[in-house]
Amino acid sequence: MTNKNRILSVNKLHVEVAGKKIVKGVSLQLNSGEIHAIMGKNGSGKSSLANALAGHPDYIITSGSAAMDGKNLLEMSATERSLAGLFLGFQYPMTIPGVTVVNFLRAAIKARNGNGIDMKNFRKVFKEKMKLLKIDNSFATRYLNDGFSGGEKKRLEILQMAMLQPKVAILDETDSGLDIDALKIVANGIVESAPKNSGVILVTHYQRLLDYIKPDKIHIMIDGRIVKTGGPELALELEAGGYDKLEAGISEKAGV
Repeated sequence: MTNKNRILSVNKLHVEVAGKKIVKGVSLQLNSGEIHAIMGKNGSGKSSLANALAGHPDYIITSGSAAMDGKNLLEMSATERSLAGLFLGFQYPMTIPGVTVVNFLRAAIKARNGNGIDMKNFRKVFKEKMKLLKIDNSFATRYLNDGFSGGEKKRLEILQMAMLQPKVAILDETDSGLDIDALKIVANGIVESAPKNSGVILVTHYQRLLDYIKPDKIHIMIDGRIVKTGGPELALELEAGGYDKLEAGISEKAGV
């Protein structure tokens, strides 16, 4: 992916959940064409940051700013953020009995007024993306995530991204619960389906996803803060020493 322009800007964002401070002053800048990874242990604030940016009402932004394409995200509802081109791939995708996969996606695309996909060619594009993600055609008429395995649900999340073509895709632990074959399929789907002028943020605590997707930047979150940012070599550093060693090194440098 090649850089073009700034599409997401997050500055000193603070987030609370049920009155508890979870995200503590996070800043990051995402350019179009870039893939960023946010890594950290469970409870470090990664998913809270993702949900807050998407507009989940339980995640209260108490200070800071966030803009997409220069527009203030914090003034938009969750629906408005989605229509503006923000996509969140859920860690635990929701089941919607009674709504088929194909009808769900058709309705979502219509809500975005086509957004890069000619509705006349919907079926063709739909089949192409299903083939890319190795999703059987029978899933088109099944109810969304109803009775799906964990891997099937995650592939359906990437199918949604592939069809909607968002400006910014935040994928929250898309790799969790996937075996190695499913991980390869999902990783390839992310790389092949993301629009070239979009930006992708991968939220994960495992390094293994980054064996198949090479991010432009990696941000390490500890206790609600981004404590270190670097290139792909950061993932190798984590694999070698783990989060505890990294955290200890940061504390030592800070004189704690």
